[in-house]
Amino acid sequence: MQLKTTHWWKVPTDQKIEDLLSLDILQSAAQLLREGGLVAFPTETVYGLGADARKEEAIQAVFRAKGRPNDNPLIVHLGHVEQLPQIVPEVSTIAKRLIRHFWPGPLTLVMKHRGNLAKGVTAGLDTVAVRIPDHPIALALLRLADIPIAAPSANLSGRPSPTTADHVWNDLSGKIEILLDGGPTNVGIESTVVDVTGKTPIVLRPGGVTVEQLKKVVKKVTVDPALTHSKKKPRSPGMKYRHYAPRGELWLVHGDEKKMVRTIKQLAAQSLAQGKKVGILTTKEHAKQFQATLIQICGSKNKPEQVAHQLYHCLRRFDEEQIDVIYAESFPDNGLFQSVMNRLNKAANGRILKA
Repeated sequence: MQLKTTHWWKVPTDQKIEDLLSLDILQSAAQLLREGGLVAFPTETVYGLGADARKEEAIQAVFRAKGRPNDNPLIVHLGHVEQLPQIVPEVSTIAKRLIRHFWPGPLTLVMKHRGNLAKGVTAGLDTVAVRIPDHPIALALLRLADIPIAAPSANLSGRPSPTTADHVWNDLSGKIEILLDGGPTNVGIESTVVDVTGKTPIVLRPGGVTVEQLKKVVKKVTVDPALTHSKKKPRSPGMKYRHYAPRGELWLVHGDEKKMVRTIKQLAAQSLAQGKKVGILTTKEHAKQFQATLIQICGSKNKPEQVAHQLYHCLRRFDEEQIDVIYAESFPDNGLFQSVMNRLNKAANGRILKA
């Protein structure tokens, strides 16, 4: 792959969308997107890698830059809801209700598409995943481009998603044309993906909107069995790959609090004795009980939004220190912690220990 010159442009974070629309750097980035180039930009969840969703060549450039499998569909980002009919022929009553409550925001809806998108976006499926991000820089860029933008996370495939411009630069420098730096993202984990093609919404990926929040709006919501049963066939190609993983071997430790802490202490001591560089992913309530090469505190066990916000930053810190093995606490599988556990289970890739 021929290296590109990547321009790192810092965008003011204290301006409204109306002011951002007049910025030369955002206008240049939008023009590049219309011409088929790649632009990394911040959203409220993680940084996305944008490309024109109508151009197959641009979409294949995204797959090449990320090293992403081609059967893993992409999420299309829009600048305003009026664009939705351009790519979706029908919006159900349930979808309209969710849109009213959660857009702009960290909710992606899977709907039937018109067939006018690049094939790589949908990976051959008759559905497309769509959302409107809740971030002024993202919205300004999307409105200036005025086209549907496919934007997976702006990282190398399988790695922890990027929540800062530094993360994007470390993964994709030389592979994309523009990086728009809008500071750290807010939510810290990706959007919730919900299939609304049937009578009952189905959660395909937990994320920034919880199942509990969805049920307050549409009452009945189901969760794809593949999320909780590893033997079930995933309904979305993107669900079957190892994701969010640091380079070190991550082990996720389950069990009640005391047993979990005791087991992590024992495992860390054994690995240190073997000469390994050991990392521990923990909460502030337990951190003082551990000894390791690097202890990363992702927040409080009582504040899931803190843990979600810090998760990918912590996982990338283990890589920066070249940690060999990581032992991670587990969390309750509900609310926003359900989304955290989804990411940790993917990162562990089957390395689960019961205390």
